[in-house]
Amino acid sequence: MDVSGANSMKENGEMPWGVDEATEGEYASQSELLQEFTSISTIDKAWTFKPENGKGVQAMFSISQPNLLANKRRKYILSSHIVKESDGFTSFQWAPFPIEMTGVSTMVPSPSGSKLLVVRNSENESPTQFEIWGASEVEKEFHIPDSVHGSVYSDGWFEGISWNSDETLIAYVAEEPSPSKPTFSGLGYKKRGSAEKDCGSWKGQGDWEEDWGETYAGKRQPALFVININSGEVCGVEGIGKSLSIGQVVWAPSTKGLHQYLVFVGWSSGGRKLGIKYCYNRPCALYAVRAPFHESEGNELRPKENVSEDVQVVNLTHSISSAFFPRFSPDGKFLVFLSAKSSVDSGAHSATDSLHRIDWPTDGKPDPSAKIVDVVPVVMCAEDGCFPGLYCSSILVKLWLSDGYTMILSSYWRSTQAIISVHVLSGKLVRISPGDSDFSWNVLTLDGDNCVAGARKPIEAILVSSKSKKSDACDPLIVMLHGGPHSVSVSSFSKSLAFLSSIGYSLLIVNYRGSLGFGEEALQSLPGKVGSQDVNDVLTAIDHAIDMGLADPSKVSVLGGSHGGFLTTHLIGQAPDKFVAAAVRNPVCNLALMVGTTDIPDWCFVETCGSEGKSIFTEAPSAEQLKLLHSMSPISHLSKVKTPTLFLLGAQDLRVPVSNGLQYARALKEKGGEVKVIVFPNDVHGIERPQSDFETFLNIGVWFKKYCK
Repeated sequence: MDVSGANSMKENGEMPWGVDEATEGEYASQSELLQEFTSISTIDKAWTFKPENGKGVQAMFSISQPNLLANKRRKYILSSHIVKESDGFTSFQWAPFPIEMTGVSTMVPSPSGSKLLVVRNSENESPTQFEIWGASEVEKEFHIPDSVHGSVYSDGWFEGISWNSDETLIAYVAEEPSPSKPTFSGLGYKKRGSAEKDCGSWKGQGDWEEDWGETYAGKRQPALFVININSGEVCGVEGIGKSLSIGQVVWAPSTKGLHQYLVFVGWSSGGRKLGIKYCYNRPCALYAVRAPFHESEGNELRPKENVSEDVQVVNLTHSISSAFFPRFSPDGKFLVFLSAKSSVDSGAHSATDSLHRIDWPTDGKPDPSAKIVDVVPVVMCAEDGCFPGLYCSSILVKLWLSDGYTMILSSYWRSTQAIISVHVLSGKLVRISPGDSDFSWNVLTLDGDNCVAGARKPIEAILVSSKSKKSDACDPLIVMLHGGPHSVSVSSFSKSLAFLSSIGYSLLIVNYRGSLGFGEEALQSLPGKVGSQDVNDVLTAIDHAIDMGLADPSKVSVLGGSHGGFLTTHLIGQAPDKFVAAAVRNPVCNLALMVGTTDIPDWCFVETCGSEGKSIFTEAPSAEQLKLLHSMSPISHLSKVKTPTLFLLGAQDLRVPVSNGLQYARALKEKGGEVKVIVFPNDVHGIERPQSDFETFLNIGVWFKKYCK
């Protein structure tokens, strides 16, 4: 074998994959540190149970950890016994080791805590597997073929798995059954019911169907099912129109001798299904429908016969444009839910939430005319230190204190996440996490009146600096910009940010106007002003940090993804001498290109045109509209860019298709700019697969080190 070429490259100081020896050394040292941060596990969910001896509380934590070699996330269960000591302190007595849950999609304990549902979704057309675990063994196991339904939804948005009160039935959301496809052979089309074997035929594709965009590509319509855990019989819930996509199902309070009802969230697709991931501006409502099982003689559960004749789906919230996360009070007297009506009505993809209540009928029969009571309204403009409004990306399944009327929520509160209590009859709201804490608090689960929580200014910015500086000189500064734009960066632990801080950078994390957590007025000030107001907010934050002596103006770099990438590429164009380096992840660079290729074209109109964007949105933009979209895009400032820029792009991104970043990178390279592009062929918008996430931040660290010496 001729190795002379390899030897000559080493002699010249260049490595085979195009980097010099010093850069390769930087990759090696940074990757070792990054692996330490990557290996840190995350608590995803938690549950509490009363032990048989009645002493203390037993807790179970669902934990995930990246597995770089397998390019997946490991899932574990870790148990702990929580005891209140005599001195008032609480101690956690942890199990010696966690237990890995291989192949598990989701886990849901029963209301009493005596059973655990474990779902293993199908792989390679194998059946979906349901397991019912008891205290010491797997009690039941059911295999559900694709002809009944596909994978169970477990993503936290359409996800809905709910045990009934006597723990005999489980309602859940799964992909509808696989549709039949046309069959062809060498003789042409084969009619249905043909007895011919498949060896001489093949399946066609059939009609293309819309999906819900980013992260839902290839997934079938979410539909509602109920399984009898004694018999394993599965029934689809009938009477629900095909236009509704189902999610977040819960059992309504049951009354002996009366029908059992299910309450769920329904999204009506109408025509096109616009992208729903991260988008709360999709209209939705709460519906109620009868469960498909009934109690027969001998208290045996049987599927209903002729169910389609008497099933009616009742819209419980037709007077409000958004309703989701339904939860019944412990006594079953009322139903509470969140609403993103501000987002739906304005078109902003995320905005300030509101909380509402419906008094549940005493006869248990859903009432479509029930009054919707406002519990926590939208906060338009919050005074300093006061409640800025509700911003809840998720809520607990069991969220009630022992009084049965007070619910516990985690909500963004300016640049932190706070735990709050809401009395749903009086509307009284109290911040129960420390008001003077700079940490973010996330409630994991409740035990009676105790919270198990994890802890991690109108524009605010968070400065992260090292305590181990070796001189009085300022560390190089990375300006960190969140996406959305209606999102927020809070003061919680981030492995990637901790890594960048550990290799010698200060971080300026900017929550520009338009971020969540500061009231609806501040949020709605940004649509129609993207590329100007948000850019000026970031520049103001940078200048303030420099004026305070926290940053060296000659060592400032910038990093952002999605709308944060939009901001980053705007900044290096509008302030070309401000930044020594930049890095972007799936950036929005050209709105005129994006509007015709994204799964959320309405976002382009709303953020560009403001309040009128929702009403003028069209799938066929005019020349004038395309001109406006281009003028407000970073690519319109490309001729001024001087900053070396790293592009990290997911080839399967439906939100900001890869063509957006590639066009900008090619154009920048064409004019002589210094550009590095890495495309991850199997990643979507978030670039979250463990190997891709690792390679992303390793390259960011090396790229910034190269220019921030």
